[in-house]
Amino acid sequence: MLRSMTGFAQAQAEEPPFTVRVTLRALNHRFLDLQLRLAAELEAYEPRVRAWVRERVRRGHVEVNVQLQSSERPALGVNRELVRSYIEVFNALCQEYKLTAQPDLSAILRLPGALQASGPGLKSQENPKLVAAFERAVSQALDALDRMRCMEGEALAQELRAGAERIRQANEEIAAGEAQARPAYFQRLQERLRELLGATRLDEARLAQEAAYLADRSDISEEVARLRSHVEQFLGLLSSEAAVGKRLDFLLQEMNRETNTLLAKSSPLEAAGLAMTQRALGIKAEIERLREQVQNVE
Repeated sequence: MLRSMTGFAQAQAEEPPFTVRVTLRALNHRFLDLQLRLAAELEAYEPRVRAWVRERVRRGHVEVNVQLQSSERPALGVNRELVRSYIEVFNALCQEYKLTAQPDLSAILRLPGALQASGPGLKSQENPKLVAAFERAVSQALDALDRMRCMEGEALAQELRAGAERIRQANEEIAAGEAQARPAYFQRLQERLRELLGATRLDEARLAQEAAYLADRSDISEEVARLRSHVEQFLGLLSSEAAVGKRLDFLLQEMNRETNTLLAKSSPLEAAGLAMTQRALGIKAEIERLREQVQNVE
């Protein structure tokens, strides 16, 4: 089953007094790119979150936002050593520059690190309820994200399968048209050579050899066969459980290359070549549409 690289999910878990909310956003990216924002009390679990995401997501840009709320008001402690250092620096500067100002305690307490939350349970390692809520919320959010990516991936697979079938049909029509046009092309080529040579005598074997050589240069059987093979591989990958986005994109590049060669070789086939050219141009347009869709596949 294909998975889309885009998705959004939210989950919430409660273990009183804690409530953990997790938000996941997934976007297109060539590789796996994780961006995590965790509550300070849960920062120690960042490596574990990265491992959990990597188990579920193989490619894409994923944003993980974990918020923590507690119904209990945490106690505040004063970092006395830090506050003392601030006051000492303040007094030293006043003495150095001969100032008479007094330190503002409210301003000092607003300085980074002056006040610290304290009390039991604020560190996830010390509170099993916080750990349980955190793990459950992350797991539920990843499950929801995976369901959304699978649902979008199934819709993508249907569009890709329909486009590949259209390419296969057009390719078979090109093959049939080329088979019908080749004898007539060979005969017209011989007639033109005779018109150009006029009364000049030319060995019939030599004439047939040259005509066969020119006809061979417009042979598209190999391109048709390779394009058919690429389409079959493409359709087979749509049922794979692996991350196949890059492989699908590569196959579409190869299809485009074979189609360009078809266009170059079909031009000498005159009226029949015009029909084949129109079908080949339709294949190229279909390939471009599929490449846009494949950019969303993991």
